[in-house]
Amino acid sequence: MTDTPEPRGLLDVLGVAAVVLDAEGRIRFWSPEAERLFGWSAAEALGRFAGRLLVNEEHLELVVRLFQEVLESGESWAGAFPVRMRDGGTRLVEFRNMRLQDTFGDFYALGIAADHATVQRVETELALSERLVSQSPIGLALMDTELRYVLVNPALERINGLPAEKHMGRRIRETLPFLDVDAIEQTLRRVLESGVPLVDQFTVGRTAAHPDEDHAWSVSFYRLEGPRGRVLGVGVSVVDVTERYRSATEADRARRRLAVIADASARVGTTLEVDRTAHELAEVVVPELADVAAVDVLDSVLSCRRPGAPESGPELFRALAVKAAYPTEALTAADPAGELAMYGADRLVTRCVHTARPVMVAEVGTEDLADIARSPEAAAQLERAGVHSYLAVPLIARGEVLGALDLKRARNPLPFDEDDVLLATELAARAAVSIDNARWYQSVRNSAVTLQRSLLPGPPPHPPGLEIASRYRPAHGSSEVGGDWYDVIPLAGDKTALVVGDVMGSGIDAAATMGRLRTATCAFADLDLDPDQVLRHLDKITSGLEHYIATCLYAVYDPGRGRCRIANAGHLPPVLLRAGGGAELVDLPTGAPLGVGGIPFETTVVDFRPGDQLVLYTDGLVETRHDPIDERLDALLALLDDPGRSLEETCDLLLDALRRDEESDDVALLIARSRP
Repeated sequence: MTDTPEPRGLLDVLGVAAVVLDAEGRIRFWSPEAERLFGWSAAEALGRFAGRLLVNEEHLELVVRLFQEVLESGESWAGAFPVRMRDGGTRLVEFRNMRLQDTFGDFYALGIAADHATVQRVETELALSERLVSQSPIGLALMDTELRYVLVNPALERINGLPAEKHMGRRIRETLPFLDVDAIEQTLRRVLESGVPLVDQFTVGRTAAHPDEDHAWSVSFYRLEGPRGRVLGVGVSVVDVTERYRSATEADRARRRLAVIADASARVGTTLEVDRTAHELAEVVVPELADVAAVDVLDSVLSCRRPGAPESGPELFRALAVKAAYPTEALTAADPAGELAMYGADRLVTRCVHTARPVMVAEVGTEDLADIARSPEAAAQLERAGVHSYLAVPLIARGEVLGALDLKRARNPLPFDEDDVLLATELAARAAVSIDNARWYQSVRNSAVTLQRSLLPGPPPHPPGLEIASRYRPAHGSSEVGGDWYDVIPLAGDKTALVVGDVMGSGIDAAATMGRLRTATCAFADLDLDPDQVLRHLDKITSGLEHYIATCLYAVYDPGRGRCRIANAGHLPPVLLRAGGGAELVDLPTGAPLGVGGIPFETTVVDFRPGDQLVLYTDGLVETRHDPIDERLDALLALLDDPGRSLEETCDLLLDALRRDEESDDVALLIARSRP
């Protein structure tokens, strides 16, 4: 017997045998498959009576009768029948018999046979395969080597929105034009050539089933091979994962919203400056929420006038910040930062502040642009920029509408939706509180600065034997106004008192306390007391002021004797710059600050000749958070390197070189030069 060849098709799998009998029941043809099925070789079987060779005695009569019926009637017969094998055993065999007639008119019987168990197994497998394909909720397709459909199951019909007959023989580009068919076909060819499957490939698109709505699918591609590795085509499985995709998309949007809110918490309201807070808000929302953003505040709010809730009429806005994700005409269509603009009651931003509610236009039309832009020219710019969606949300703090956050989308293809409204409202609410705090702080700070400046002396006088220059600089940024002051007081006998001091604390109270101390200093100076006695009296007064202490340096210049008498109450030492060059800190007893009480002060006498300079200053000039005070005092001395420089230039030089705006306190600076 020869080796059994590897099965190549369904007939090979079934092992179908063919046997031909003549009218007398003798075997005339015996196929190789018959030899493998029954065990008899062709030499052993040909010419023998089939009934005696293959049928047990008890079944012989039935077999002969069926054989005669086939030959006489010409009708075929099919069924399962036990057959005797060469080894003496019995096997149930599936038969199909039919009559043949040759050219001479002689009749023969053709028997097609296969093992009954094998036939049943194949039938079961085929039935299961057919059910798996037709009843599977997963879309399945088979494509030939030319990437044309040869099979599509009902699930894929529903996914693609096309019946099976519209698929057969066609390529993907002919059935799914909404998808990226070039990429899909390239992937299919790669799988067909390499045999390496691609599993769970995520894709998003639209089919004829839902042409107006994106769906998501998990797609797998695998090569189909027959016996001996013959490539049949490509199998495709498609699982609709749209719900999972939408859930993941929504979760991602929620994460991004939380990230934006967290970013806003860290970045918005870092200072007590209205303009800076508005810019921080605009920088947070662009490009995460909008392509173009503007922060507009009612001008009446910035002036701290609290009007009743407006319901109609135009509104005057001041643009605080404008931000775009990229260069665009929409940016030039917005009001420039710092400018005032009047918007009528029909404008959407005006409606937003009147109603204290968000105004959203998801799909902006040409007629909507007229209600958004400040002018017809600006509306045309917005249209050219491609603005297609608009959202304005009110800035509300403590029940008062301050203005509006204005958002536009152009390159971002998604229209604004309710989730965007919620996010923008949350960001606007957080920023509005910071803006409200900043505007009220700025108002209080301006009042304190005004009070402090009103309490400081006017232009320096020209006392005998002295040239005077002075400066006062209030604190910058979020720092509050302090209680720094200086004074130049004419005394009897052509003498002059030079004073610099610093009330510890900030705000209007500190400025008011500074005014009281300055007035008291002038009063005690008129009594021609020694400097230590003046400080002793000021100490008593300060002790009676609740929660306040102060430092003070008090010097009296006597031109007749060419000397200064100086007393110190906890203040930084003055600098003495000699006419011949060389600056040094005056060695003074430090003394206790005013208000501590019970500690005596001392007066120190210092020679002060023509051309010499005495520099008095407050700690805001030299103290920083990060540098040692000794290094800063050395830097001060190094700058005082030219006794011939004008005092005005020296004041500007010291302020420019030593004062740091980002962490500055207020500064009082007083320089006196002796002259003949």
